[in-house]
Amino acid sequence: MAKLHWKPGTLLSPVPPALVSSGTMDKPNVMTAAWTGIIASEPAMTYVSIRPSRYSHQIISKTKEFVINLPTLDLADVTDWCGVKTGAKVDKFKETGLIAEKCQFVKAPAIAQSPVSIECKVVDIQHYGTHDMFVAEILGVNVDEKFVSDDGKVHFEKMGILGYMHGFYYTMGRQLGKYGYSVEKGRKTPKIKETAEKTVKKAKK
Repeated sequence: MAKLHWKPGTLLSPVPPALVSSGTMDKPNVMTAAWTGIIASEPAMTYVSIRPSRYSHQIISKTKEFVINLPTLDLADVTDWCGVKTGAKVDKFKETGLIAEKCQFVKAPAIAQSPVSIECKVVDIQHYGTHDMFVAEILGVNVDEKFVSDDGKVHFEKMGILGYMHGFYYTMGRQLGKYGYSVEKGRKTPKIKETAEKTVKKAKK
């Protein structure tokens, strides 16, 4: 399988084009940030990396709070728009019709239209070149009840969650299996090596 060798770049994909809300219920702000993810599970830790020039950077640096809201297909246009406009010049909630929703643990608002909102408290700020990383503890997670089954399972595949890959937006939802499905008891052991060899042969064609 031939591969091109490029210089270092941000080609990791997909990543979530999260709507990161900050500020207060009276003065809410939101930006789109793809540089976010999970750091640890216990305690639950996350981060968002933001350029110092962004208006949200100023707000979060002061309040030490933010909310990560996962956007859906219905919010695709809004998600892109919030990534190119600045809250320093326009009220993004007012212009887009987003609804600020009160959180339980932080003063920053969540976005009512988002099926998943993650409340975060900043515990550290690290400076890395073009971006500053706001390391935060996850204080609470809010999930739209219509996507939660009676047994407590969250059905992300029904949300129409967005993915961001190198400048383009995609919808996600096809479920292939849960963690550990390849070694489940009673399931035929997959022929990993044979599968890999077939993939290589297909790629060469």
